[in-house]
Amino acid sequence: MKIAVISDIHGNLAALEAVLADIDTRGVDLIVNLGDILSGALQPCETADRLMSLNLPTIKGNHERQFLSGQVQTMGPSDRRAHETIHPAQRRWLESLPASLELDDVLLVHGTPASDLEYFLETVTKEGCRAATMSEIVSRAGSTTASLIVCGHTHLPRTIRLDDGRLIVNPGSVGLQAYYDDRPFFHVMATGTPHAKYAITTKENGHWMSEHISVKYEWDIAAAMAEANGRPDWVLPLKTGRCEPVIATP
Repeated sequence: MKIAVISDIHGNLAALEAVLADIDTRGVDLIVNLGDILSGALQPCETADRLMSLNLPTIKGNHERQFLSGQVQTMGPSDRRAHETIHPAQRRWLESLPASLELDDVLLVHGTPASDLEYFLETVTKEGCRAATMSEIVSRAGSTTASLIVCGHTHLPRTIRLDDGRLIVNPGSVGLQAYYDDRPFFHVMATGTPHAKYAITTKENGHWMSEHISVKYEWDIAAAMAEANGRPDWVLPLKTGRCEPVIATP
């Protein structure tokens, strides 16, 4: 079994198309999508149409939950753009998506099994973001018996195998390689490269393995589109995968 895992597209259609083209060369059995699909500075409607046509196993991320709430006064600019531009059929599709999904012995979550806002493989402290300890990860994995857990949200590609054999894979972000957040403390998440990220997980002899993949796409064009759409804070993250001196809000 060979599964391509994509997450955190954030309306970056060019990055998505590049990733899909790369996946098409690798003989996968299935593609799964872990949410945070449309919110951003780029092309929410076009991205929704492309994904709806593929009918992939897909879950909501925190951004879908946030902008589907309809509480415009609490939305950031990325959620507000998605909320104001998507069509009724696209909204119905998003509303139909589950918060998590089990496919045999594979569990799809956006953050952790308990929360779409919790980081699974990283921990945020007053000093910034660090790799989570094994005990923190085990606690967040909880009692799920899935031998493969795939998660997104942090935009950082990473794989951890627990002592009991369960594999936890974050494929990174297709569409945005750096951002900052102030919850629970200010921190920056950055890959340091503009390449679109995804992962392939393969089950061989009863054990899951993972491969992290970076894909080149026309990120300068995406950055120019973000600037034209009034989001200069996305320009440097799209071009470089870094946040300084400009900071992007997902």
